[in-house]
Amino acid sequence: MLNKYARAFFTRVLTPFAALLLRLGVSPDAVTLVGTAGVMAGALVFFPMGEFFWGTIVITVFVFSDLVDGNMARQAGISSRWGAFLDSTLDRVADGAIFAGFALWYAGRGDDNVMCAVAIFCLASGQVVSYTKARGESIGLPVAVNGLVERAERLVISLVAAGFAGLHAFGVPGIQVLLPVALWVVAAGSLVTLVQRVVTVRRESAEADAAAAGGTAEQGSEADR
Repeated sequence: MLNKYARAFFTRVLTPFAALLLRLGVSPDAVTLVGTAGVMAGALVFFPMGEFFWGTIVITVFVFSDLVDGNMARQAGISSRWGAFLDSTLDRVADGAIFAGFALWYAGRGDDNVMCAVAIFCLASGQVVSYTKARGESIGLPVAVNGLVERAERLVISLVAAGFAGLHAFGVPGIQVLLPVALWVVAAGSLVTLVQRVVTVRRESAEADAAAAGGTAEQGSEADR
């Protein structure tokens, strides 16, 4: 949902910056790699220490590379299957690092095994949600469903909550509760989205199989005439 509108807005905003990078001789693949490294550093260095505010700031800066690299490729006319594959693959790596950072915090200084398990579930379910769409499309199905909580929603909910929760270190009382609430929301939303996609793939595969069987029967009938 958010992905459809937010991506279009930020793509327009970041177009001049993408053009500048191209003039400087920077490649889209380099932006993808640097962006992923930055997100991983922000998540796996700051979050396990409980530095949620600064970790979120670092991650947010580098998350925009996901929009910049594609913009650069389109402007330069060098969009490729490799670039799309690299971008999609490293998106999964970056997403995993964010929720791994939360899990490491709760497994360590956060001392909350339940929330550690919730963070791990968010990590795993996010990967599976992405896989269901990719796998469905790979077998020729459109997977025509957006889902309740997709990648953009997972990132926005989690990072906004983490950023505000980090204000606890600056003396804002009680605000740290936002992070566990957000993780529960993402976990529940990811589960709903996973069910939506599985149900959609099941329906579309049944329709495709029925259409294929009908076509085979019709061909056989014509051959008998």
